[in-house]
Amino acid sequence: MKNLSSNKVDSVSNIRLAFFLNLGFVIIEIIGGLWTNSIAIISDALHDLGDSFSLGLSWGLEKYSRKKRDGRYSFGYGRYSLLAALINGLILMAGSVYILSEAVPRLFKPEQINARGMLLLAVGGIVVNGIAAFRVKKGKSLNERIIALHLFEDVLGWLAVLIVSIVMIFKYIPLLDPILSILFIVYIVYKVIINLKKTFSILLQAVPEGISIDEVEEKLLKIENVVNLHHIHVWSMDSLNNVLTAHIVVKDNTTSGEIKEIKRKAKEIIESININHSTIEIEHESDLCKMRDNECF
Repeated sequence: MKNLSSNKVDSVSNIRLAFFLNLGFVIIEIIGGLWTNSIAIISDALHDLGDSFSLGLSWGLEKYSRKKRDGRYSFGYGRYSLLAALINGLILMAGSVYILSEAVPRLFKPEQINARGMLLLAVGGIVVNGIAAFRVKKGKSLNERIIALHLFEDVLGWLAVLIVSIVMIFKYIPLLDPILSILFIVYIVYKVIINLKKTFSILLQAVPEGISIDEVEEKLLKIENVVNLHHIHVWSMDSLNNVLTAHIVVKDNTTSGEIKEIKRKAKEIIESININHSTIEIEHESDLCKMRDNECF
C-alpha cells in the first residue's frame, strides 16, 4: 500500500514538473517567435500552449480522478479526462486555423527571419521538452506514458526547426519557415481529429476499439447450459475502463451450482477481452423479460 501511494505521489509530481517546464518555455517561445519573426516557432508555441493546458488538466485530473465513486458519480470521476481532451482539442483546432491564416500569406510574401534566433530556441525546445519527457516517462501510470509520447513528438518538432535554422544560416530561404509552420499545423490537426473522434466515440458510448460484440456473444453462447443472450452492451468509461452488461438465458433445469459456474466462466471470458467491469443477469427460458423482444437499449 505504501508503494502504491508513493507511485501516485510521483505521478503528480512528474506531471507537475512537466507542466511548469512546458509553460515556462511557452513564454520564452512566444517572445522568441516574435523576436525571430518565425511563424513556425509561433505555431509551435501554440502547440506547446495546448500541451501546457493538457498537462495542467492532467495534473489536476490525476488527483481529482482518485476520488471514490459516490451517490452522484456511481462509476467514479474518470470521465473528467474526456472533458479535458475535448477542450484541448477544440482549443488546438481554433488556434491552428489562426496560424494557417498567418502562414499561408507568407508563402507568397516571405518575411525576414532571424535564423540564429531560431537555432537558439530550437536547442532550448529540445532540452526542455526532452527533460520533461524523460521525467514523465519514468512514471508508472498510463497517463504519464501518453504525456511522455506527446512530449517526445515535440522534441521531434524542435529537431525539424533546428535543421531548418541551420540550413537558413548557410543558405537564406525564408520560404522554409511558413512551409514548416504549415506542416506543423497539418500534423497537429491530424492528431487532434483522431483524438476528438476517439473522445466522441467514448462519449457516445460506442463499442471500444478492439472489442467485438459478436465475438463476445459467440464465446458466451459456448458456455454449457446457455441458450440465448440479449440486452448485451459494451462501452468505455474513459478509454481505459470498459463496461459490459448482458442478460444470459439458461435452460429451465439449470441448478444454482451450474448458474454459479456459468457466471464464473462468463466473467473469465469478459475479463480476457479487456472488460474490467460487468453486470450479468441470469434468466431461465420460461422467465418473462420484456427486453428479449424489444431491445430499445
